[in-house]
Amino acid sequence: MPEIKVHSDVTGTAWKIVVTIGQSVEEGDELMIAEAMKMEIPHLSPESGTVKEICVEEGEAISEDELIFIIET
Repeated sequence: MPEIKVHSDVTGTAWKIVVTIGQSVEEGDELMIAEAMKMEIPHLSPESGTVKEICVEEGEAISEDELIFIIET
């Protein structure tokens, strides 16, 4: 099955991961909330599918363009 790689939009911290591996998501569903400069930035699913891999852990520092999720479509 095709996979969509989701990358971080910002440099900051993976504040809260709101999905689990195997969970079905729709386009636009919230996957994670990042914190950057005291702001909460949601990361949304670009397509509908199933969360195949979560590549970060809560509290982990993340960089802009870092791979954070893989969605199987």
